[in-house]
Amino acid sequence: MKPTILPLKRAPQRLDTKHHLRDSVGMTYVYPVISRRAGGVSVGINLNPNNACNWQCVYCQVPNLVRGGPPPIKLGQLEQELNALLDDILHGEFMAQRVDADVRQLVDIAFSGNGEPTSAVEFPEAVEIAIEALDRYGLRGKVLLRLITNGSLLDRPRVQSGIAKIASVAGEVWFKIDAATTKEIAQINGTRTSPERIANRLQRCIDIAPTWVQTCVFLRDGVLAVGEGWDDYLNLLANAGSELRGVHLYSLARTSMQADSNRLAQLDLAQMEVLATQIRQLGLAVTVNP
Repeated sequence: MKPTILPLKRAPQRLDTKHHLRDSVGMTYVYPVISRRAGGVSVGINLNPNNACNWQCVYCQVPNLVRGGPPPIKLGQLEQELNALLDDILHGEFMAQRVDADVRQLVDIAFSGNGEPTSAVEFPEAVEIAIEALDRYGLRGKVLLRLITNGSLLDRPRVQSGIAKIASVAGEVWFKIDAATTKEIAQINGTRTSPERIANRLQRCIDIAPTWVQTCVFLRDGVLAVGEGWDDYLNLLANAGSELRGVHLYSLARTSMQADSNRLAQLDLAQMEVLATQIRQLGLAVTVNP
């Protein structure tokens, strides 16, 4: 039975890469953004509408970020919201009214949002809803299903199950690694996890689904935030092996909403290319977005 499609609430502003508002269409779980890394319109699925995350990255753009996990997810509402937005993007006036012509293409459905998406107990069921939507609108093989994750919960069977479902429709995972020393992981990501645990979870992810590492590089107090541990970071990537798809290297496109935001600054393209060249020397593909 075809699910009910909710009316889409609109906001007047056009989408751009500088603003990733989660409520721009008045929904709880689903939101559109222009993704500079994906290269077009991304339909985001936010399983953390309470702004809670198990990490607290210094560059995070989520306002009023708190520690913790999400509330119970209303899967029926998620399904209706996803259908409503996809219907308007594909068959309505959304693209013409909200998106500039040069990025007027739907590129992915991405589990991202205001916290770690895999922390939701309902994560595997939410993935199934997204897959059903791809099939309903004839998008399988045309629009990617993505998970953007800090990878911290890869040890959980339900998380692995959800990722395997993403892999079953040729989707992919973007796995956050911003540093590879205990000190810099704590400073940048606000977590006490170890480089060894990150490496093990990355390998587990690679074994389940196509995986890219995503790394945010930036200045903190005028110096590279991951400067002391850069060689450790390169070694972690090298040890991941050739099955790693590559690295998405990016900097600060939007203002941090965390306490130390005034200490952070964006890297320019030339600075980032120096770092990207060193990663490419490991035999890995690299995309660069200042």
